[in-house]
Amino acid sequence: MRKSILAIGFLFLSLTSCNKELPKNTLEISGNIEGFKKGTIYVQRVKDTQLIAIDTVKINGDSHFTSTIKLDEPEMLYLFIDRGVTNSVDNNLLFFAEPGKMTIDTNLDFFTADAKISGSKNQELYEEYRKVVSRYIDADLDLIKKRFESSKTNKSISSLDSIDRERDEILKKKYLYTTNFAVNNGKYAVAPYIALAEISDINIKYLDTIQKSMSAEISKSIYGKKLNTFIKERKSNP
Repeated sequence: MRKSILAIGFLFLSLTSCNKELPKNTLEISGNIEGFKKGTIYVQRVKDTQLIAIDTVKINGDSHFTSTIKLDEPEMLYLFIDRGVTNSVDNNLLFFAEPGKMTIDTNLDFFTADAKISGSKNQELYEEYRKVVSRYIDADLDLIKKRFESSKTNKSISSLDSIDRERDEILKKKYLYTTNFAVNNGKYAVAPYIALAEISDINIKYLDTIQKSMSAEISKSIYGKKLNTFIKERKSNP
C-alpha cells in the first residue's frame, strides 16, 4: 500500500512538473533541426539596427534544442545557426515570438523554407500575411522578367509602359491588402510591425487608419510606439 502511494506521488510530481507554468515574461523555445548535429544556435533580436545574440545553444550530436529567454512582449526575433565550416545563406530564421512556449521544427537542408513554428498567434498571422503577399511578389517578378525580355526584342515603348502599369497595379493591391490586414488585426503586434516593415512609404492617411485601429495595449507596444513615432516624424517632415 505504501509503495502504491509513493508511486502515485511520484507520478503526480512528474505531471505537475511537465505542466508547470513559465515565469511571467518568459519565452521557452524548443524544437528540432533535423540533420544539424554539430554547431551553435543563436537566438537574436534587433537592437539599434544590429542583430545581437540573447541566447546561445551548443549542438553536439543531438539536433533537439531548448532556449529560455526573458521576453516582455511579442517581438520579431531570429533563430540563427552557425554551421561551422559549411557555408550557407539559409542560416537565419525570422519568427514572431511571444511570451510562453513555442516550438520550431525544421531541417538543415531547407532551414527557413521548411520551418514549422507554433505557439504564437502573431506568428500565425504573419504567416497568413506572407502567404498572400508572396503572390503579389511572384506576379511582380514575372512582370520584371517579361519587361526585360521585351526590352531585348525591341518592343515598343507603349508595350513597356503597359507592363509598368501592371506592376503599379500589383503594388497598389499589395499596399491595400497590407493596410486592410493591419487594420483588421489591430489588437496584435503584427499590425504595426508590417505597417513599418512593408508599407512605411504609403500615403500617410493609410498609416493614420492603421494607427487608429490599434488597441491601447498594442499602441504602447514596441512596434506600436515605433509606428506612432514614425507617423509623427513623417507629418513634421512632409
